[in-house]
Amino acid sequence: MANILQVQEQDAICKLAALGWSIRRIARELKLHRKTVRAYFPNEKSDSKCTTISTAGNGPKCTISTAGKMGRKSVCDPYAEVIRSKALEGLSAQRIFQDIQLEAQFTGSYESVKRFVREIRLAAPEQVYRIEVAPGEEGQVDFGTGAPIISEGRKSRTWVFRIVLSYSRKAYSESVLRQDTETFIRCLENAFRQWGGVPLTLNLDNLKAAVLKADWADPELNPKLTEFARHYGVVILPCKPRTPQHKGKVESSVGYVKGNALASRSFTSLAAQNAHLTQWESTVADQRIHGTTRRQVAQLFEEEKPLLKPLPASLFPLFSEGERMVHRDSYVEVAKSYYGVPPEYIGQQVWARWDQREVRIFNQRWEQIQLHRRLEPGRFSKVLGIGGGEGKLQNNLDYWQHRASELGPSCQLWAQGLVQRRGFEAIRSLMGLVSLTDKHSFRVVNHACARATASDLWRLKDVRALLQSTGEQTQITFTEHHPLIRNLNEYGLFIKTQNL
Repeated sequence: MANILQVQEQDAICKLAALGWSIRRIARELKLHRKTVRAYFPNEKSDSKCTTISTAGNGPKCTISTAGKMGRKSVCDPYAEVIRSKALEGLSAQRIFQDIQLEAQFTGSYESVKRFVREIRLAAPEQVYRIEVAPGEEGQVDFGTGAPIISEGRKSRTWVFRIVLSYSRKAYSESVLRQDTETFIRCLENAFRQWGGVPLTLNLDNLKAAVLKADWADPELNPKLTEFARHYGVVILPCKPRTPQHKGKVESSVGYVKGNALASRSFTSLAAQNAHLTQWESTVADQRIHGTTRRQVAQLFEEEKPLLKPLPASLFPLFSEGERMVHRDSYVEVAKSYYGVPPEYIGQQVWARWDQREVRIFNQRWEQIQLHRRLEPGRFSKVLGIGGGEGKLQNNLDYWQHRASELGPSCQLWAQGLVQRRGFEAIRSLMGLVSLTDKHSFRVVNHACARATASDLWRLKDVRALLQSTGEQTQITFTEHHPLIRNLNEYGLFIKTQNL
């Protein structure tokens, strides 16, 4: 009940108002709240409402007064139209104050503008539209402050997750210690499993665990939440930032669970608090007659439950994910292990998603570019040995000897002899021998290796020298006798005849 002033205080307000004092000045002088003074302030537009009575020995006193305002005019009055138009556009008082300072050379204070804007908004409040949905169409999600946990002398803060079906007002509550993405997803999954179905859409605010970049038309959701929504076939529709009225059903429902189930309570553990919430949902929240629907929540949920989407066959897989930079060696680090990525992504950001069995790498378009089995910390998915291949040095030597043997029998003999004589030192000579086939034919390289083996030459530079000396020249056979070719004896007789 509001405070009722004594008659002498009411009289003092009327007299000071008649002298032209403002509400603020009267409140300061009489040490009253401005709202209290305004309640007894005489209305200049209807003086008849302020009646007076006279008693013996006393002058007239003000007995009844209505709300009104007298006193000096606001410094914002000359700018009233500009301020009103900007306030109707939804601009804040701070923004309006800045604009009229620049545009109209306003010299008043910010507090004056704030009071003026407040009066405009009280005179023309913004309308809020009611939205009701069909059964199974929408669930609204929010977090609120939970009951504290007191254990071993320590007090821990909790959060209560609350999801409400907009049609039946059937709700699910769960207390948690944090609001990260993993916890948020598990709470949603627990609610779906308890209901035995999934709503078509989820209306939630722009909490960091769900929304990376708020945008009412095209929000950027957390990739893990996107995968969860795809798994359960639910559509995530975040509401507009800083507009809790867009999900008013869960806003009031969070207040209900805080004021009814958890008020003035504390628990020894998180499990104890969740056990209490489960019992409270079934015995109190579900049994109540809802103030809006005028129906029992449990009965209305029985009508809505068959219209929920069916649950998938499996739970949503537990995995972690994060953005990674591809290093110069085309590896990304995931949980202290290193996994190869195609070299065209060097220097770019990619997404890694991993669980206990495998690691998946995605590009920025969420196209999978690599799949690896999970490695122990400090391991690489694929590394090169000394010989440029995988595994131990002996494996690399065997690999290059096999590659040389495939060039031909002569190359095989030369490679065997080289390995017998030089051991591991021969690995690079074998690599060089294989690379000779890029410029020379297999026949010429085999011929050079045959000559090197015959000459007991076991260095690659000797094979290269033999290739340069031999080359791929065509042998031309000259004809000794032909009708067009004269006998050499005839040329000898000709020379003798000329000398004579």
